[in-house]
Amino acid sequence: MTKILVAEKINEKGLAVLNASGMDIDYRKDITREEILSCIGEYDGLIVRSQPVVDAELLSKAAKLKVVGRAGNGVDNINMEEATNKGIIVVNTPDANSVSACELTVGMILASCRNIPQANMSLKSGVWGRSRFQGSELRGKTLGIIGLGRIGTMLAKRMIAFDMNIIAYDPYITDECFTRARATKKETLEELLSEADIISIHTPKTAETYGMIGEKELKYVKNGVRMINCARGGLYQEQAIVKALADGAIASAAFDVLDKEPCTESPLYDFESFIATPHIGATTDEAQVNVGISVAEEVVAALRGEMVPNAVNLPILKNEDLSVIKPYLRLGELLGKLYHQLQKKPVKRVVVDYCGVVANLDTGMITRAVLRGLFEPVLKEQINYVNSKVVAESRGISVAESKEPAQPNYDSLIKVKIFAGEREYCYSGTIFGNDDPRIIEIDGFHFDFRPEKYMLIVENADLPGMIGRIGTVMGEAGINISGMQVSPVPNTGKAMMTIGVSREPSDEQLNMISSVEDIYKVRFVTF
Repeated sequence: MTKILVAEKINEKGLAVLNASGMDIDYRKDITREEILSCIGEYDGLIVRSQPVVDAELLSKAAKLKVVGRAGNGVDNINMEEATNKGIIVVNTPDANSVSACELTVGMILASCRNIPQANMSLKSGVWGRSRFQGSELRGKTLGIIGLGRIGTMLAKRMIAFDMNIIAYDPYITDECFTRARATKKETLEELLSEADIISIHTPKTAETYGMIGEKELKYVKNGVRMINCARGGLYQEQAIVKALADGAIASAAFDVLDKEPCTESPLYDFESFIATPHIGATTDEAQVNVGISVAEEVVAALRGEMVPNAVNLPILKNEDLSVIKPYLRLGELLGKLYHQLQKKPVKRVVVDYCGVVANLDTGMITRAVLRGLFEPVLKEQINYVNSKVVAESRGISVAESKEPAQPNYDSLIKVKIFAGEREYCYSGTIFGNDDPRIIEIDGFHFDFRPEKYMLIVENADLPGMIGRIGTVMGEAGINISGMQVSPVPNTGKAMMTIGVSREPSDEQLNMISSVEDIYKVRFVTF
C-alpha cells in the first residue's frame, strides 16, 4: 500500500483528505530527524512544514519517495536540486494564505494609524487617557504599494473602500495590471516613496529586494510616513527604521516579519510607535484549513499520477519522455532567466520559436519552463511549471509558440522573443550532445557558451584592448575569470562580453568594472 509520512502538524481537515485517499497515513507530528532518517525509506510521500530539513542525506535514504509536500509557501527547507535529480516531485501551497496575509496588512495599517495596541496596553495598565493616542484617518491618504502581485492587488482593492488613493511600484508587470487594481503606476521607487502617506511592501525576498528600503531610500519619504511589512523579513533595513523612528522621520512602523526569526529582542521594540507580531500572517483558522487541505490534495494527486497544480520542480511526464525533454526544460529556464536580469521593462508578450528536433517534443512544457525562468528572478518560490502560464496571464502577458521542423545550423534551436515597450529582445539556445545547454544569442549578440552559475554580461565599445582593460580591473577587484567570450556586431562599434566568474561580485566591484572607459553596461547574472 502507498504510504505517506506526515512529519509536522497539519489541520485535521487536511488529515481527513489523506485518510479518505485509501493510502496508509502515518501522522507523526513530533518525529525527530533521527527517526525520519531511520524510517523514510518506507514511504512514498512526505509532508512537512518548516522544520524537518529535506536535504541530500534524507533524500539519499528515501528509496521509495515520489513526492514531498510543503504545507506553506516557501521551500527553503527542501533541497530542490537533489529532489529533482531523483525524480521526486515537490509541491507547496502558495495561494492558501493570501487572504489572511492581506487582511493582517489591513489590520496593521489601521493599528498603526489609530495607535490601537498602545491604547489597549495603556488602559489595561490602569490609565484612562485619550490625548496621547490621537491618530490619523485613512480617507484621502495615499497608500503606496511596493509589489503589485497577488497580495498587493488584494490590498489595493480593499483599501479603495477606505477612500484611499492607491499608487504602486512594480517594474515587472504591465500597465493593464495597474488598471485592474485601480492603482496609479509609479515609474520609480523614489517617486512612490516621496508621495505615499503609508507604504506597504509585498515583494518576494530576492537579491534585488533584500534591504531595498534603507537610509538612502528613506531620504525620499514624507515626514510622518508609516511603514508596513507583512511580506518577508529583511525587505526593510531594520537599523535604518530604528534611526528613522528615533529621529521622528517616520511616524510609525508595523512589521509581522523580521530579518532574523524568531526575534524576541530588537532595538525596534524600544519604540512605542513600532508594532510587531510574530509572523502570524498565515495564522488564521481559514488559512490553516486551506493549507492542510491543499497540501493533502497535492500529495495524493501526485501519488496517483494526476496533474499537480502546485508542482514546484518537475512537470508530470511519463518516465520515458522525461529523459528526452529534461535537457530542453533546463535550456528553456536558462533562456527565460536572462531577461529580467538584463532588462527592467515590463513584459507584454512572449513568443517561443522551436526549430529542428525539439519542435517534435512536448513544447508546451518547455514553454512553461521558459516562463518559469522568466518569472523566477522576481517571484522566487511562487512560480512553478504548472502555474507559470496562469501567472503570465494574470500579469497581462500573452504567450505564443511557433514551430519549424528544419534548422540548418543546429539539430535543435529554441528562440525566446520577449516584447517589452516598443522593443523585441531575443535569447536563443541549443543542446549539444545529450545534455549540454548552450546560449548562442543574447539580443543580437552571437555566442556559444555554457551557462555558469555566476556570470557578467558586459556591453562595451568594440575597440582594441577592451579584454585587457576588463581583465585588469577584475584582477584588481579579486574576481577570478573562469571563461570569456566576445561578440562584436559589425559596423555598429558595439560588442558584448560574457564572463564566467568564480563568485558573486559586490556592488563596489561592479561599479569598478562599470567605471572602465568605453564600458556601457555591466550586469551580473546567475543561473
